[in-house]
Amino acid sequence: MIEDRTFKGRIFALVNYFLLTIIALITVLPFVHVVAGSFTTSAELAAKRFILIPTEWSFDAYRFIFSTNTIFKAMGVSVGVTLFGTLFSMLITSLMAYGLARRDLDGRKYIMFLVVFTMLFSGGLIPSFLVVKEMGLIDSYLALIIPSTISAFNLIILKNFFQNIPEGLEESAKIDGSSDFGILFRIVLPLSMPAIATLSLFYAVTYWNTYLNAIMYLNDSKMWPIQVLLRQIVVLASGMEFSSDLDATVPPPEQTVKMAVIVVATLPILCVYPFLQKHFAKGAMLGSIKG
Repeated sequence: MIEDRTFKGRIFALVNYFLLTIIALITVLPFVHVVAGSFTTSAELAAKRFILIPTEWSFDAYRFIFSTNTIFKAMGVSVGVTLFGTLFSMLITSLMAYGLARRDLDGRKYIMFLVVFTMLFSGGLIPSFLVVKEMGLIDSYLALIIPSTISAFNLIILKNFFQNIPEGLEESAKIDGSSDFGILFRIVLPLSMPAIATLSLFYAVTYWNTYLNAIMYLNDSKMWPIQVLLRQIVVLASGMEFSSDLDATVPPPEQTVKMAVIVVATLPILCVYPFLQKHFAKGAMLGSIKG
């Protein structure tokens, strides 16, 4: 009977490995195709349609994208907005989540109701623009950060994570004379690194992919982040004209440029993810155990 169960367990494991391998290939192969397509010629891409290893290597797409120094400035803008935005968002989110995690907070349920309410209803595009304008944030990088400072979803996850921390630790710290801020920064946050790392990645991806806020609030094209500039590059490669510093003498390979744009926009986040991977699954699951 034991041998039969072992045999069934092995079959189950083999089936799992097979299915997971198929799913992994389905997930990875399209991205491999995009990377390979960005390094091939337009003629080969048009002939084969699906490429995993280019037979004829070409850097024309990347040469076209990096034909101007504007892209490096746009990259710097995105990196700066992502770094400062993520730090600011995590600071404000942590402070608010810690307060809402305290069961002795007066009006805690009403505040949580308002937080959840924003997940279902919003003021809309025009009211948001008017608020940003009245705050004097037009043509300011703060317009890319302040409207996205707190995500209600991330706030709820972090609040639930804080509630899982034993109250005895906080009580011991209070007996030792620690303040609320001391408890938060010396005890709660160090114990919440899985959740902090996970939500930092969520915020970083949000700020890195900033597009709509940039085209609404930034009138100066020199202040554009990388996502807006890459969109303009795709438009130019498609044959449409717009004001740009790109080298117009270089014929843009349309399809390969689109794939190179995907690589340029995705690669920085992919480079960050491995450093947070060990915290990612644990942080996302533990924060949703109880409300």
